[in-house]
Amino acid sequence: MSSVLYDAQGPRAKRRNILLTVVFLAAFAAVLWWVYSTLKDKGQLEWVLWEPFFTSSEPWSTYIWPGLQNTLKAAALAMIIALPLGAVFGIARLSDHAWIRVPAGIVVEFFRAIPVLILMIFGLALFAEYTNVSSDDRPLYAVVTGLVLYNASVLAEIVRAGILSLPKGQSEAAMAIGLRKGQGMRLILLPQAVTAMLPAIVSQLVVIVKDTALGGAVLTYSELLASANTMSGYYGANVLASFTVVAVIFIALNFALTSFASWLERRLRRAKKSTGAVVGADDAQIAGTTGTGGGGTI
Repeated sequence: MSSVLYDAQGPRAKRRNILLTVVFLAAFAAVLWWVYSTLKDKGQLEWVLWEPFFTSSEPWSTYIWPGLQNTLKAAALAMIIALPLGAVFGIARLSDHAWIRVPAGIVVEFFRAIPVLILMIFGLALFAEYTNVSSDDRPLYAVVTGLVLYNASVLAEIVRAGILSLPKGQSEAAMAIGLRKGQGMRLILLPQAVTAMLPAIVSQLVVIVKDTALGGAVLTYSELLASANTMSGYYGANVLASFTVVAVIFIALNFALTSFASWLERRLRRAKKSTGAVVGADDAQIAGTTGTGGGGTI
């Protein structure tokens, strides 16, 4: 018996797949046991290393919460700036005018090709040399600058691809009803492209949240990951416990962001299915027939 996608497995294929599954599970269990044994021998699973996170508020109020605030601050600023900037450059790359399209393409390709960490380092040097930003605020400015330049370029490509993925008939219909290209882009194309672009945009926003950790690793920005380093030293080198807690917090943040995006996407799709009130045949009237003897209703 076969399905549309593949042929049904025979007895030999079933035995082979079962054997491979058993071998994989055994190898996976062996790796887990090796990791557990290694951590136990190193003393990383001792309760004294994990106890502060469950019995005291000090690590949360002194290290984790301030670091989380700085992470959210940098990520929020980068998102607020990068989203509209990426949309502007994405639309500019679709312009009919070469003097707009070509410079926008150069800017996008340039910053998209540079690693975000290098952009942060250049930003830190720029603010130190040519601005009056205090040394305490420079890491935040540098992190946000690097995140904005890189992610706005990536978002520009997402916006451009999302608009180009729409059927050509959408832009032709906008022109047919007398809309200029800018009006058609704003009223017809962008609202439809947003739903298609949303998963990719959210994935890039998750990247922004995670890349704030680069500022703590290199630029001494006191974000969540940097607080884990300080915290692990204060509580007796509980590196595994500290970084596990921080990893769980990052997972929770990104899961909340993707969950909100999924809810918003479903809501947008449901809204597009609605066509408003239904007008009955007896209520519809042909314009211009009244007074001409041409009947009045359909």
